[in-house]
Amino acid sequence: MQTLKDKIIEILVKGGHLNNDQLNKALNIQREKGTPLRKVLVEEDMIPEEVLLSLLSEELYIPTLNLSKYKFPAEIIGLVPEHIARLYNLIPISRFGNTITVAVSDPLNIFALDDLKTLTGCNIDIVLSPDEEIMRSIESQYGSGSKDMEQILDDASQQTQDDKSGVELVRQEEIELSNALEESGKAPIVKLVDLMLNQALKKRASDIHIEPEQGCLRIRYRIDGALHDVFKIPKTKQNAILARLKIISNLDITENRIPQDGRFKVRFEGKEVDFRVSGLPTTFGQKFVLRALDKGNLSIGLDKLGFSEQPERIFKEAISKPFGMILVTGPTGSGKSTTLYSVLNQMNTPEKNIITIEDPVEYQVEGITQIQVKPDIGLDFSSGLRSLLRQSPDVIMIGEIRDSETADIAIKAALTGQIVLSTLHTNDAISSITRLIDMGVEPFLVASSVVMLCAQRLARKLCLKCRKPINIPEDFLKKIGFTEKAVFYTAVGCKYCNNTGFYGRVAILEAVLINDAIREMIIEKKPLDMIKKYAQDQGMRTLRDDAFLKVRQEVTTLDEAIRITTEE
Repeated sequence: MQTLKDKIIEILVKGGHLNNDQLNKALNIQREKGTPLRKVLVEEDMIPEEVLLSLLSEELYIPTLNLSKYKFPAEIIGLVPEHIARLYNLIPISRFGNTITVAVSDPLNIFALDDLKTLTGCNIDIVLSPDEEIMRSIESQYGSGSKDMEQILDDASQQTQDDKSGVELVRQEEIELSNALEESGKAPIVKLVDLMLNQALKKRASDIHIEPEQGCLRIRYRIDGALHDVFKIPKTKQNAILARLKIISNLDITENRIPQDGRFKVRFEGKEVDFRVSGLPTTFGQKFVLRALDKGNLSIGLDKLGFSEQPERIFKEAISKPFGMILVTGPTGSGKSTTLYSVLNQMNTPEKNIITIEDPVEYQVEGITQIQVKPDIGLDFSSGLRSLLRQSPDVIMIGEIRDSETADIAIKAALTGQIVLSTLHTNDAISSITRLIDMGVEPFLVASSVVMLCAQRLARKLCLKCRKPINIPEDFLKKIGFTEKAVFYTAVGCKYCNNTGFYGRVAILEAVLINDAIREMIIEKKPLDMIKKYAQDQGMRTLRDDAFLKVRQEVTTLDEAIRITTEE
């Protein structure tokens, strides 16, 4: 019986894609490492994986399929147990009548196909997909920890059956609430929620998305800025799980019609992690997003945030000034709060009175007075800021400058002896000037109060254990303005990085100190392009410049650098 290895050798040698020296080298490496020949050929750059798949497809008359953007129906995944999928590195993709189509990386493994046919009682069709894509799909569709989850769900189902008793006819709302309250305290539901939190923290998730759908409760984790499907829970357990989340977050369990916000704390591997909870009513029930806030990230200081040398120097110079406004701009999820909290933590000494006003309070930090905005009782940014100025603060952090009144008070506070830290939503650092002026702040006040402007993004860091060097065409590099020599890498995916190819994120910054020349241009209402050109001439590195620097330092990929700086 011909194996896949034999078939690959036959195709490559016959087609002239591999000479004898390359073949012998590949076979030696394969024997030493014990890895499949096809993986050795790709890793050693002897043949691109897509070319190898294409050749196999032509020879065996089997179509290929890219799984990276394929949406797997939940009912299809359930046809093949996880241990079989992992054992043979395959995953089901569709079913038509009595035929199941599965994606495989070894089309000649007849044992796998026979086992599948016996297990499912269906005919099996196959398509070809790369090893790594199948592994990523298995992780995302089954998830590590899914066995524990299946066991807990089985326990929950069994307990529901054991607890059946006669009930009176009551309104649907009362049935749901009664069941939710009763079920939420039972061991399987408690275990399920605990396992979900534990698994998220182990995978380094920053957010947990709990999303009711028509037939199930969908769970997703945001890891390094990207959402990943983890598992789906039967619809019958939805109310109990959501009730459990409300109980531990101190939310009103009887309220399902309006948004709710809460928080709770857990201990994980010896450290305390805050979870900020946001609930939103949707068509099929309340959606919850749990944001993990690890205080350990705040005590590391500016030196270890991964800033490049130039923006880090500008930051340190700005916070050493006795007064003035420091603005950090960027979209939601770009790390602005973490940066500002790290600055506050560095300034947090007994000699300084530090007060923050936020919506919501993200991190709770000892030694800092923190105010939560409550618009329903009249405590908004402007009124809270006006009141806290009577508390003789040395440093003020405003969660976000949203309106002209808040901007006016913040500017005046920066002019009268306080350091003011805040955020804005603009595309780059220099655009903050126009944003403040559009809010009604006079240009001379902007020029006098602002000491530093900074735009920030987060780029995913390459996993050092599985990254792979690639060649980028010279004409493309010239087109995007990448002129310096560099070794480029691409993300691959391994067990260490949950098959994403990335591990952690790094800040990309565009920072500029406001000097006398820029102040004069602001007062004279010079165009932003002129101010930005001057800042660049004085050494300011743009977001794209800093992103390309991270590429040259082999921290991230060129694709990632372009993705997060597309507005340029």
